[in-house]
Parts: sequence; structure tokens; C-alpha cells
Amino acid sequence: MTFDRLDLVSKLYQPTGWPRILEAASGGPSGGPLVVDLDPTTFCDLACPECISGKLLNQGRFTPERLAELAGELVEMKVRAVVLIGGGEPLAHRGTRTVLRVLGEAGIAIGVVTNGTLIRQNLAELAAYASWVRVSVDAGTSDTYRLFRPDRKGRSVFDKVIGNMRLLAEAKAGALGYSFLVMTRQEPDGTVVGNHNEVLRAAELAHDIGCDYFETKAMFDDGHHVVQVPDGILASVEEQLDRARQWTGDGFEIVDSSTLTSLRNRVGPVQEKDYHRCRVAELRTLVTPSGVYVCSYHRGNAGARIGDAVTDSLADIWRTSDRGIVDPSRDCRFHCARHRSNLELDRIRSGTAAGTMAVPEPGSEEDPFI
Repeated sequence: MTFDRLDLVSKLYQPTGWPRILEAASGGPSGGPLVVDLDPTTFCDLACPECISGKLLNQGRFTPERLAELAGELVEMKVRAVVLIGGGEPLAHRGTRTVLRVLGEAGIAIGVVTNGTLIRQNLAELAAYASWVRVSVDAGTSDTYRLFRPDRKGRSVFDKVIGNMRLLAEAKAGALGYSFLVMTRQEPDGTVVGNHNEVLRAAELAHDIGCDYFETKAMFDDGHHVVQVPDGILASVEEQLDRARQWTGDGFEIVDSSTLTSLRNRVGPVQEKDYHRCRVAELRTLVTPSGVYVCSYHRGNAGARIGDAVTDSLADIWRTSDRGIVDPSRDCRFHCARHRSNLELDRIRSGTAAGTMAVPEPGSEEDPFI
């Protein structure tokens, strides 16, 4: 069975992770997470004005030694997948290559979310061990890239990023994605600038590079609510995506994120939840230099912090922490990509209690990034 990378609900029904899925569905503590988001560092070499983690940057890093220890702990905890991500740039840490090697040689699936500036320096490990690499580009030209993703001196490094992506496309074993966040900004003089007119150009470039997919996403505000856009902008994006589908096939696809779907359906910025415990928090967690958090949506939120991975082992943190400290009905009224997964876990619980839930059949292919 092949799983859609964005169909998080169907991924719950994979046989290897099923025992922990049942633990999470029951509402009790699980033996450990199946997926870990890992921030190696809070440093970033870009200075994006719209960065949702801007207030969290440059506030700590793991030492190379501790980062290597964390990789070993993830292996011991039988984590199935790790996403190297961050408020910072994960490839900026010199210990990331060791993490890629340790996890990859242990058979753990690895995803990498990166700005792409440092792919060349990590090329061998990314090509050998990453299941997928998603590059946040958000532009189709160097000029627009400079407006939204400048380096610390205000320059565009667009050509460098695209060149690095071409290198990885030639060398890679895993999937390569081109991520495009639809953004607008009002400048001090009242001028409104945006990047939505470059969706088609970026999609064509992604195809030319050799990417496996092009993903379009909507912006979050600082509270992770989806930023609404005027009808004209949404219509323009939709029209460009329709035209971009001419390049699909032969290993290239156009992917719609859950945030873009939210915009398309005019769901609004608030996502109501009527449950009080996030069962997905028993399956997935976030590890950063500033602490271990219930999930990546609560990065930097002291009320969702469950431990300190700088000083304590992940196994000890997991065994002694309460992942129920976050109440989704109160604390997660933003857009959550795993809301439907929580609803499905409740359905699994009901089916298990009624004796109607069958054990998933083994599949030939699995995607552990639930």
C-alpha cells in the first residue's frame, strides 16, 4: 500500500505502529512517540520578515555531543520517524550530519525541512539517509525571494538555493519538495507586496529542478491561525495551480496543503475542537534546545513544555511527563493539521471498545510520518 504524504488519517492504519496507535486511542499514555520533530538549533542564516518563529531564534542550540546522544536515544526509544526542522535552520548545526547518519543507519525514516542554503555542505548525508527534503522557497524569482526570504544582509540567495536543490535532485534517494507559502505584506509606505503571482513560475521551476512535488501553503499568524486572503488572490493561486498541473506525472505532483484547503473552503481562522485531550500528542512530540513540547504548534509555549532535553534523557522525560497539559478545546483553536487524526483516534477507540476494529493488514510500503 502506498500512502498519500498528506493523508495523515490513513497513515494511522499502518501495522508497524498499530500497538502505539491503540495506546494513544485509549486516551492513556503511550510507550513512546512514533514521530519526533527535532530542532537541532535556533540559529538561522536568513532574516525572513514573516518568520513565525522569529521571536524564538538565536536562543540556544544543542552541543554536537548532546545532539549525537539524542539521536541514540531516539533509536533506543524505537521512534519510527524524525523530522529535522526548527525555529532555526536544522542544517546550520554541524552535528546534523551525525544525526542523519545515526538515524539513517538505524532504519529510522528522516524528513528535513530546510531553507536550502546549506544543502551542498550536507549533500552526502541527505542523499543517503533522508526520506524527504522539503525546501521553503516561497518565490519563483530572485527579486521576490529577496522581499520575503532575505539573508541577514538583505540579499537574495535564491540562485544558491535553486542550485543546491538541483544538486540534491541529481543525487537524492528520497523525495524533494518545493514549498511555496502564499504571502502578502503592507510596507511602511502603504504599498502591498505579495508573491502569489509567482505560483505558476515556481511550480514550473520545481518541475525543471527535478522535484517530486510542489506544495502551496497559506500563511499562519503568530497564533497559528490561517491568515485569510482576498478572493482575487485565492482565485489567482487556484488558476495558476490548475495550469501547473500540466507538468504532473513522471514522478512530479502538485500538492495542496491542509492550510490551502482551509482557505479554499473558507473555513476561517478558528478551528473549533470539542475534545479536551490531544491523542496525537502521545504519538508525536517536539524536541528543541529550549525544551520538549507537546507539539510543534506550541514551540516556545511554557504551558506546553514537558521537559528539558539538554539535561534529561528523552526516555525519562516521556515516562514522567503529562502530555495532557494542553486542552485542545481551549489551547488549540488554531488550524491543526492533525485535528482529523484526533477525530479518527476517537473513532478507533470506539471501534476497539465495541470489538469492531480490525488489525490493519501488512502493507508493502509504509509512510511513518503520521
